[in-house]
Amino acid sequence: MFQLDLKSKKSIYEQIVDGIKAMIISGEYSADEKLPSVRDLSAQLTVNPNTIQKAFKALEQQGWIYTVTGRGCFVSESAKTIDRAQTAHLFDNIANSVKELLYLGLSIEEIQKIVDDMIMKGGN
Repeated sequence: MFQLDLKSKKSIYEQIVDGIKAMIISGEYSADEKLPSVRDLSAQLTVNPNTIQKAFKALEQQGWIYTVTGRGCFVSESAKTIDRAQTAHLFDNIANSVKELLYLGLSIEEIQKIVDDMIMKGGN
């Protein structure tokens, strides 16, 4: 399970969304696998159940999970399919971040090393 950073600028529910997405991307959760219940995840992360429910709702709206009434939430089969618009948005974010790092004085080689290190660590 992932850890929440209480000092982060991201809200708790956004961190939960990101954590579950990361677990799906890494293969810790596979298609049609049941996620922990709202109550169980709430207890594990010591977070209000309403916050977990809000994160699950966001994940469902984004197509990462689906809900079966009375059974729980499951990883969507399409969670790993490429979303062209989201991919383009993420590439724009990367380009803007690289521009900012260059502006701050980092060299292309330093940026490349940072990216390589992130990839080797699995994005963390």
